[in-house]
Amino acid sequence: MVNLSGKKGLILGIANKDSLAWGIAEKAAQAGAELIVTYQNDVLKKRVLPLASSIGVENVFPCDVSQEGSICTLFEQVGKVWSEIDFVLHGVAFSDKSELKGLYVNTSRNNFLNTLLISCYSFTELAFHAQNFMKDKGGSLLTLSYYGAEKVIPHYNVMGVAKAALESSVRYLASDLGPVGIRVNALSCGPVRTLAAAGGIDGFNYILKWTQDNAPLRRGITQEDAANSALYYFSDLSSAVTGSIHPVDSGYHVVGMKAVDAPDLERVVV
Repeated sequence: MVNLSGKKGLILGIANKDSLAWGIAEKAAQAGAELIVTYQNDVLKKRVLPLASSIGVENVFPCDVSQEGSICTLFEQVGKVWSEIDFVLHGVAFSDKSELKGLYVNTSRNNFLNTLLISCYSFTELAFHAQNFMKDKGGSLLTLSYYGAEKVIPHYNVMGVAKAALESSVRYLASDLGPVGIRVNALSCGPVRTLAAAGGIDGFNYILKWTQDNAPLRRGITQEDAANSALYYFSDLSSAVTGSIHPVDSGYHVVGMKAVDAPDLERVVV
């Protein structure tokens, strides 16, 4: 396993035990990292606190990236505990699920702005504050994306646009922060049955099964798959890697059409 002993990391985006952010946090703690994790609201706090406690995390702070000043307040709290941060995970994304069921052309102004604010701009704002904790020795900023940023995925709609903007932000932030030794990267993860995906994306079961049947490795991905790649980006093994969008999708991103041995699927609505 990658050794993260002596490193300090900030994790945003844990909603429950199925979250990719939780799988990454758990693996990072096992690798020796000291962590601070966040929760969005009181409902999620009840889920996050026991998880954090199970891996020895003592500092758990509120942060709702949709609220102006919340990220600034978070880093004020972090600053009372740490003077330096080695890595940050941004695992935050949201869109009104009712607008993911129809056509992208029907996206409302409010949902477009809210989706881009939470799913994209929050990473830039996070980087702005995190740089002050990384300037002396560099660090790693990592976010989570999906193939819907590159290609049209049914019922992904404005989330795909937000993820495309997020991936572009990775490149611009990598250029901005590279001179002070801060690396900025993203994992483009295959579909995983998280609370947000299964509950928010219409036809998710179909998308998941299609990916499993047609990816070169003939399987989907797990929390551990994503976490293994995240640890590489948190560690010194990726010391010369920045601005990358790293696929963790069993190779699905190289596929152009249905595999010859893949079964024909009946359309799954939910």
